[in-house]
Amino acid sequence: MSHRREFEIAFVGLKPGVHVFEYRIEDKFFAAYGEQDFKNCVCEVKLSLDKKTSFMLLKFDLVGSADVICDKCGNSLTKQLWDEFNIIVKMVDDPELMNEQEEDPDVYYISRSESHLQVGDWIYEFINLSLPMQKMCSPEEMGGPQCNKEVLETLRKMEEEVRKDSNNAWKGLEKFKDIE
Repeated sequence: MSHRREFEIAFVGLKPGVHVFEYRIEDKFFAAYGEQDFKNCVCEVKLSLDKKTSFMLLKFDLVGSADVICDKCGNSLTKQLWDEFNIIVKMVDDPELMNEQEEDPDVYYISRSESHLQVGDWIYEFINLSLPMQKMCSPEEMGGPQCNKEVLETLRKMEEEVRKDSNNAWKGLEKFKDIE
């Protein structure tokens, strides 16, 4: 089975009701999307597809972990992935137009003639959304054995220099203070 077909659901043959699909996502999944800012991703995705007559409710539950680089010290740290996302997929006559006009990112339109639903891109997006925007060691870990002490010391020195420079920038302007 090809990598892309693994994430294709033939919903036409499914009876109305809830159907559960489970996926194990690892680093090889992301190869088609290019380089990522994380590695060693292991994520279990449970997809509950509730099929109705003219729409489907998809609920993605993600649990796992990925290694990221700390924004502050530059060392590797493991972040837990845990999140859930819902998408409503509606079947319409003109899905391109409806998708352009739709403002709610949780609603997606497909053609009434579609028979398969590709969920791989959603899984990719949801894993990326599960990672924190700012990736830093926890306050308890900051400066601990996992942190790069050289980088932290360099950052501390740079902060001191910036503070000194910012005070000096206003020094010459004091003489203009009382001029009218």
